[in-house]
Amino acid sequence: VQLQASGGGLVQAGGSLRLSCAASARTFSAYVMGWFRQAPGKEREFVAASRWSGGTTYYADFVKGRFTISRDNAGNSVYLQMDSLKPEDTAVYYCAARLTNNWPETRTSEYNYWGQGTLVTVSS
Repeated sequence: VQLQASGGGLVQAGGSLRLSCAASARTFSAYVMGWFRQAPGKEREFVAASRWSGGTTYYADFVKGRFTISRDNAGNSVYLQMDSLKPEDTAVYYCAARLTNNWPETRTSEYNYWGQGTLVTVSS
């Protein structure tokens, strides 16, 4: 499975960005799709995940109510709508995929496939 993330950029605090991740998987709907982020000097952390049709989602506490994960199984894509952005959201954002029966899965080690990352910078 190959993943290609895009949509990062520079935005002011309070603004919005929408990240996209295109996947090459044949059975995309079978994969749990996740978004992670890594700020400078920090470990990579879980942001959000979606499984199956996208009706089941899970979020890190620090993004609840601000970020929304969605997916288009027909188009083999997953999205992360980020609203009310804060300077502390500045990071490289990665999409990831795994086949799993465990839900929710937030550990980076449990995701098998990773995109290249897209940089999000939020200015104050």
